[in-house]
Amino acid sequence: MSDQPSASSTLLDMMVGKWVSRAICAAAELGIADLLKDGPLSSAEIAARIGTAEDGVYRLLRALARIGIFTESEGQEFALTALGTCLRSDVPESMRGYARFLGHDFTWGPWGQLVHSVKTGRPACDFVFGMPAFDYARKHPEVAAVLNAGMTSLSAIETLGVVNAYDFAGVRTLVDVGGGQGWLLASILTANPGMRGVLFEQPHVVESARSLLEREMVSDRCETVSGDFFAAVPKGGDAYIMKRVLHDWDDERSIRILRNCRQAMNPGGKILVVEVVVDSPNASTFATFLDLQMLVMTGGRERTVKEFQVLYETAGFKLARIVATRAPVSVIEGIRV
Repeated sequence: MSDQPSASSTLLDMMVGKWVSRAICAAAELGIADLLKDGPLSSAEIAARIGTAEDGVYRLLRALARIGIFTESEGQEFALTALGTCLRSDVPESMRGYARFLGHDFTWGPWGQLVHSVKTGRPACDFVFGMPAFDYARKHPEVAAVLNAGMTSLSAIETLGVVNAYDFAGVRTLVDVGGGQGWLLASILTANPGMRGVLFEQPHVVESARSLLEREMVSDRCETVSGDFFAAVPKGGDAYIMKRVLHDWDDERSIRILRNCRQAMNPGGKILVVEVVVDSPNASTFATFLDLQMLVMTGGRERTVKEFQVLYETAGFKLARIVATRAPVSVIEGIRV
């Protein structure tokens, strides 16, 4: 008899992936990894500290120990593993914010209507909440806070990859279009002391970004500007960078953003799009499932090399090169023509 699992058993393991995801998200929401940073604790001690049922906490941690998030020893005592450490809120590459985002009703609800998106080609988020994702977040500050924290959490890994992989030499002024709370731009400015930056975002995001830029000690070299990138972007940049912006939008609106950047940039300027490239060497299954996330949440998409080339040519750029990073994202460099 074969020791290999049957096809049905393998499929079953895949099907219950939602249980795994939800359990990880629950541990992140409860802040359990932070409690274990100084050493092992029993499930009873953890439950007492977070004010939950001991039995529920034990069963959650036991399940997560089976997949390597925690380790369990005698006395129902649990400790962090390398994976579990990534759920701490105080480590450089923390995934806690992104786990909380994935487990929030803001994303969990629309994913329950994936079939709607597959059938219609329209975002299930609109179907569930009655409005586009970003409009819903603007109307619900608590959702916006989870969204921003989640994107900042994921950004830490991606930012490190971009800073280490791409050479920004020759860029005097870098405009970050849709730069969120400014983590990417702050990191690039720190690594390039002679560079100036412009963070361009919506008004309610810019306010929170200023404190991050000050904390990272780059605010004296970075201007913050608010506005709508579908209308116009700040002028005078040598390069315009966008991380995880175009994937939120269909081709028509993505081209509009790119054209606005082209019109605003200095002669010889560059566009730097930081996104997953579905068919790049550093892509993984994460890329194709993230593509489904965009379908469900915004109606956007992750793109192939050819699809980026079409976007660039239509907007007046030549796709010059794609620089892979150690993160799932690449830097898609375009030259103004």
